[in-house]
Parts: sequence; C-alpha cells; structure tokens
Amino acid sequence: MKTKLFLADSAEVREGLLFLLGCGWTEVGPQPQPIAIAGLLEIDWEETNSRHSIDITFEDEDGGPLNVPTPSGEKPLRLTVDFEVGRPPGSVRGSSINMPIALPVLPVPWTPGRRYVVKISIDGSETDRLTFKVRPHPSVPQR
Repeated sequence: MKTKLFLADSAEVREGLLFLLGCGWTEVGPQPQPIAIAGLLEIDWEETNSRHSIDITFEDEDGGPLNVPTPSGEKPLRLTVDFEVGRPPGSVRGSSINMPIALPVLPVPWTPGRRYVVKISIDGSETDRLTFKVRPHPSVPQR
C-alpha cells in the first residue's frame, strides 16, 4: 500500500473525491488553528476486501510526541482509523484502487519556532511522513 499525505487548511471527501483548500503548506501559526490531514491511499488489488488500520502520529523535531490537553490529562496527538476497501466490479488482479482520506484536526497548541513531523502508518508500517514548521511569534519593536 502506498500513501501520499498533505497538510491543508481544510479537506473533505465527497463522492470518492478529495477536495482541498489551502493545501501544501509547510509553515503554520504561531497561533493554534484548525488544520486537515489529507491524502491518497493506493491500495493494491490483493489488499482489498481486508480490514486495515491507519495510524497518524505527530512528533516534535526531537522525536517526542506532540502532547495535547484532554479531559484525562495531556496525551500524544494520534489519529487512528480502521477501514476496508472492496473491489469494484470488473477490477482486474494487479490493479489498484485509490482511497482519499480527510481528517480534520482541531486547533493544536504548537510551540512557536519548532518543527513537527506527521507520520502515517498502515497496519503498523510507516508509509509516508511530512514536516512543517510553526512560525515564531512576531517580534515587538522596542522603544
């Protein structure tokens, strides 16, 4: 299975198509803002009609998890989804099926001036990653 991830301001899947707004950025913030993790999964014919699991994790530039506040305390930001793709009628052995994904992420308390890595794993194997930077706070001119 192959994956291509994108960062976007907004994303959704409708009628099997991926719709993106503000896609492809590599810098964000510094204020927390909603974002979307979007992508395309290329699923081989042999991998269809089986359950699979997507796991998306966020790490800081030092490899530590990006923790977010939750009702039960801070926890690593992680998105996990199970899926299964069937074979379309008439599909031929050896062909592949594209599956778009769009996962909204609520505003996250990024650390200004830091870099982050988003990783996607399918069934426990990393299939893509991307990095982005959080802009530093603008400096205030001193008098």
